[in-house]
Amino acid sequence: MLGEAKGGEDMKLYELAENYRELLEMAEEMESDAIVDTLEAIRDEIELKAENIAKLIRNLESDAKAIREEEKRLNEKRTAIENKVKRLKTYLFEQLERAGIQRIKRPTITVYIQDNPPSVDVVDMSAIPAEFLKQKVEVDKKSILERIKSGEQIPGVELKQEKGVRIR
Repeated sequence: MLGEAKGGEDMKLYELAENYRELLEMAEEMESDAIVDTLEAIRDEIELKAENIAKLIRNLESDAKAIREEEKRLNEKRTAIENKVKRLKTYLFEQLERAGIQRIKRPTITVYIQDNPPSVDVVDMSAIPAEFLKQKVEVDKKSILERIKSGEQIPGVELKQEKGVRIR
């Protein structure tokens, strides 16, 4: 039978949706005020649950936005601190070099100058052999979509149309 609420519990949205669909199929065969009333009651319950879920989605989206903004603020703060560390290291290096000091050992800390690992500095990009060049291949989906919409056939792709929930 139609999924009845067990022990007086509220039905889940997916159970209501399934019952609504089943009842619609039954309503085509039987014209009854009871079926119409039941359909309206189930629809009202579906709408109420959908409204509550939509409100929850809005709250979660708001939380995500606040977290994203806090991440941005913290990222900016971290970057500023990292830049300050870099400037201070450069300053310390320059002053130790100027003084001709290679190592300072104190009771709580040791500071010394050492060679960094070797690295490559590119001075002429056009002279570098192709085997050392990396290229990231990206698909220009926006241009492909425009061309398909204008009637052009593009091999290797297909147009898809999906549906989604919007909350206003």
